[in-house]
Amino acid sequence: MEENAAQPIELVVCDGSALILSDVVYRPTNDVDVVALARKGVLYSPAPLPDELRTASVEVSEDLGLPDNWLNNGPSQGVGGLFQMGLPQGFSERLHFRSYGSHLTVHFIDRLDQIHFKLYAAVDTGGYHVEDLRSLKPTPNELESAARWSMTHDVSRGYAFILKDFIRKFGYDDVADRL
Repeated sequence: MEENAAQPIELVVCDGSALILSDVVYRPTNDVDVVALARKGVLYSPAPLPDELRTASVEVSEDLGLPDNWLNNGPSQGVGGLFQMGLPQGFSERLHFRSYGSHLTVHFIDRLDQIHFKLYAAVDTGGYHVEDLRSLKPTPNELESAARWSMTHDVSRGYAFILKDFIRKFGYDDVADRL
């Protein structure tokens, strides 16, 4: 970014790379998931990613042999994206940041917000999201908060049924009963 005389940028990162850098999980990941962008403490949609960032991303991809989409806004693409549908209450106040030189600041989402996102993803797609959620060791109150938030993103009866079933199988019968 600095070499290209681009404006400094702030990314809000979630999922595997944030979990790894927060010492929660130790598994490989092929990408960095951007859930939002930030400017002066205000979050805004990362869809689309700014051209200057995409240019820098392509250069890094070529230099390091990374996949083309190693930096992506997948979690917040389209009208059903996490940013577009609404982030958990207090999300921006819980961010943890690191500066990487003069042109890049990365905000990593908090453990509580990871629980929200991971529960939603685990119910929707399963896979490594379930293990990531297990690694986060949610309390019953944290899991209930995450479940209630996820039900604002999918308001269908079918989702509520699958969510409660997942939570029971995850070992939190009391949380499922309260939903």
